[in-house]
Amino acid sequence: MEELSGQNLNACNQCLKCTAGCSFVDNMDLLPNQVIRCIQLGQEDEVMKSKTPWLCASCFTCVTRCPKGVDLSRIMEAIRTLLLRQGKEHINLSGSEFKLPADAPQQLFVSGSRKLSG
Repeated sequence: MEELSGQNLNACNQCLKCTAGCSFVDNMDLLPNQVIRCIQLGQEDEVMKSKTPWLCASCFTCVTRCPKGVDLSRIMEAIRTLLLRQGKEHINLSGSEFKLPADAPQQLFVSGSRKLSG
């Protein structure tokens, strides 16, 4: 996770500032700080089963609040990338108001939605 995200996860001291600033925290099953803690403790499976990485809008609020400079949005992107590499998708494009080809990669939708969340 550290290699893919380029972040030092051990720099996080669980100050909760990332969680306190997150706009989507009410809908997450793992709080942003808990995602990092699970990875620190070797519980990546919990993170990979969570819906939290898919809910992250990559708005960078957590990054601006972190006193240690940990870029949680890059970590969430790394988690999504690993899940997509494993063929695990969370967003179901069928029934969507968007007219995308059925074989459109999920990353297209995730990247596109991030541009609208800034």
